[in-house]
Amino acid sequence: MKVLHVHAHFDDFEFVAAGTFELWRRQLGAGFQGKIVVCTDGRSGHQFRTREETASVRFAEQEASAQLGGYEFEMLRQPNGQPFEEACRVLTTDLLAALWHSIREFEPDYLICPPLPTDPQAGVHPDHITVAEAVRRVAYMINVPHAFLSEYPGADETQSRWVKTPVILNAYDGYMAGANTADLVVDVEAAFDLIAEEAWCHQSQINEWLPWVARHHLEPTANLEAWKQKLRARFDRQARELGLPAGRACEAFAVTAWGIVPEFDQLQCDFPNLVQEPVRGERLRTKLARWGGR
Repeated sequence: MKVLHVHAHFDDFEFVAAGTFELWRRQLGAGFQGKIVVCTDGRSGHQFRTREETASVRFAEQEASAQLGGYEFEMLRQPNGQPFEEACRVLTTDLLAALWHSIREFEPDYLICPPLPTDPQAGVHPDHITVAEAVRRVAYMINVPHAFLSEYPGADETQSRWVKTPVILNAYDGYMAGANTADLVVDVEAAFDLIAEEAWCHQSQINEWLPWVARHHLEPTANLEAWKQKLRARFDRQARELGLPAGRACEAFAVTAWGIVPEFDQLQCDFPNLVQEPVRGERLRTKLARWGGR
């Protein structure tokens, strides 16, 4: 099982998929390989650190989280080797090419990324929807070996390697309140303490930047135990939006047709600790059948 999580910022992963990664790791051991790709350099989002210092601190924080979570971490870079800057980014050929290259190199079974809003009243983070749109646009080209050879030259065009196209899922996005959907709900309560510890690595975010930006109902937190209480409240807000019972940490994913359309039974087998809800399950089964799943 190889799972790739693609998101815009340092700390995005911990809030939406860290628990599911951990459950896979506990269940599959060496049979699970998890990787996250962060698509921006993180330098813009801070109020008193310089951009250079912020980028360095954020990178180190993500490395510390990766050490705790046992996953691989990559900061996406342009074909010329330079990182992508954050804040109000636009979709570029270089971003598509870099994602194409990174996905082909890892060749995941599942790819998790942000959702795209369909409701014009939904809030958005510009970096999140840029990454989501980039994944959607590049999905068909994952197994097109000559798609970005101008950006990544040097390949033998007569000897192409077949590359698996993954199942692509959207994670929950707190910026898109009211417009999130969930086909798969994973009970990650057993991994809650580790999720909190991984998120706690991102001190420049949760205790410096996020309280400043005032979009996350956060104030600076004194210690890890106090942070767990705030993280619990965050999970409860997500549960209210998605119509889930409060009091247990859950992560939610929506199945897309951007990549390979999976079979219902495959998802049931592959995902750990699924919350079994007959109505939600039947809705997903119907959707996959309508899309032409086997």
